[in-house]
Amino acid sequence: MAQTTAGQTGRRTADERTADGGSGSPGRALGRVARRILGRARRTRRVVWLTLFVAACTVLAQWVIMTPPLYFDPYYVWLGARDWPHVPLTQWPFDEVPHQVTRIGLVVPARLVQDVLGPGQAAYFVIAALGGCAFFAGTYLVVRSLFGDLAGLASALVLLINPFFTMTNPFGHEVTWSSGVMLPDMPGAGLFSLGMAGLVVASRRTGRDQTRLLLAAGVLLGSSFLVREFLAFLFLAIPVYLWALRIPWRRNVTVGAPMAAILAINLVHNAVVWGNPLAGLRSAAEHGGQSRDYVTRGLALRSFLRAMNDWNALGTIFVAALALTIVGWAVTRDRRLALVLVWFFALAVPLTVLSGVLDPDNISLRAWLPRYWFAVLPALMAGASGSLILMFRMLPAEAVRRFRLRTVAIPALAVALGAGYAVSAVRAVPDLPRDTAWNEFRGYLRGHRDMRLICADRRLAQTLTFYTRDMWGEPIWNGEIRDFPHFMPQIPRNALEGPMLYTHWRGQESQIAAGWRPSTEMGWRLLWRSSDGVLQLWNPPPGAAAG
Repeated sequence: MAQTTAGQTGRRTADERTADGGSGSPGRALGRVARRILGRARRTRRVVWLTLFVAACTVLAQWVIMTPPLYFDPYYVWLGARDWPHVPLTQWPFDEVPHQVTRIGLVVPARLVQDVLGPGQAAYFVIAALGGCAFFAGTYLVVRSLFGDLAGLASALVLLINPFFTMTNPFGHEVTWSSGVMLPDMPGAGLFSLGMAGLVVASRRTGRDQTRLLLAAGVLLGSSFLVREFLAFLFLAIPVYLWALRIPWRRNVTVGAPMAAILAINLVHNAVVWGNPLAGLRSAAEHGGQSRDYVTRGLALRSFLRAMNDWNALGTIFVAALALTIVGWAVTRDRRLALVLVWFFALAVPLTVLSGVLDPDNISLRAWLPRYWFAVLPALMAGASGSLILMFRMLPAEAVRRFRLRTVAIPALAVALGAGYAVSAVRAVPDLPRDTAWNEFRGYLRGHRDMRLICADRRLAQTLTFYTRDMWGEPIWNGEIRDFPHFMPQIPRNALEGPMLYTHWRGQESQIAAGWRPSTEMGWRLLWRSSDGVLQLWNPPPGAAAG
């Protein structure tokens, strides 16, 4: 009787617990699952919104800068995208720059955007903006995955306003071709950073979640090669990345499988389009030769320091970031900082060697240009912020508590440094000419459709092709653009048969015909001038072409 009563009591208690949502009940289990899903959704929502915020800042910064579509390499990528898949690598200009148009990770998306938006300035802006969003969002996500949201946001914004990414306009003061320019450096670095973020997050997952993340990381890493082929040097360290993240060795296969598939697709594409599966690798390998710049082995060895210091003083922060990362790893021995250093040196060593250390007379990569280092800048930002965080955490708890109670020096110092850096970065951009002059000239052409010829040096002529159309690529002027190489010792006679578009080149660019410029004293007549003085249109003296 007593046993029966006890059993009944035990069953009743269990039933009551079930009705109340006890620890063993389905209701309690569903509640835990729901809370877990909601918690993950909240975390995911924050990441998504912050990523979108970084992307929006990227587009806004590009709009503020508004670099006009540039000449030479970006222009040839544009032409290659327009003509894809019928890109004649044996014909000018593609025979001179096959390495630019065989990067299908940039050319094919550019073709798709042109098909949607038309062959105009709007499509060019979107292509450049997508590359910028990949780079800055990739920086945020990889730094966040290592050291948190605040470090990720700060790193992305520090890069966004650095002069390396704002002073891009050769009609003002050119430093490097980056934000707003259709080149492979930013999108390639961005895809690689996104892939690295996938590896870091995968290290905190197990089972199918980890497998999916590793496959996604492999796709992003492999895609970066299709945009910038020398990023393959970074692939050699993938086993070390996985070791640093404590991901099992066998998972190298999981990461490598999609990368191998992407390489196979690339080889098939090249075989079908260009008749040679190794067309891309060949064009990359054959790129180089005697540099126009003075190069010695000593200068080549200092390529990173030159790239960071010679172009703008604020590039020094990346050298400081590398030094801080090395110190941080030496003090903390944290595997995340080891990962960052491997990431940096996996690219820095081959870049330096191929920039003239092996042979100063045969330069494969001009590593003294900042844009060649874009792929490691997210790593340096992660290393610097991570080192500060980790070393601060090593301070004795009592000392930290007393310091926080007595002073607000740390947040005040952080705000002061950030504000000082931001002010210096903005002031480093002189005048910001944007594309104001070019838009004004577009309006001038709209009202002078009867003009049948414009002569210009090849750089101006290539940019001009965008402004003989509206934003969406519809023609507004159908005359002839006659161009000539700017390095010719004198203006060719056939370039004196009609009005000449002229600018005084700034920054790195050399002047037309060794410094020639039109003037009224020489009989030239000014037809039009932009409000900012960047562009001028001159009519040649009568009989100049015949003389």
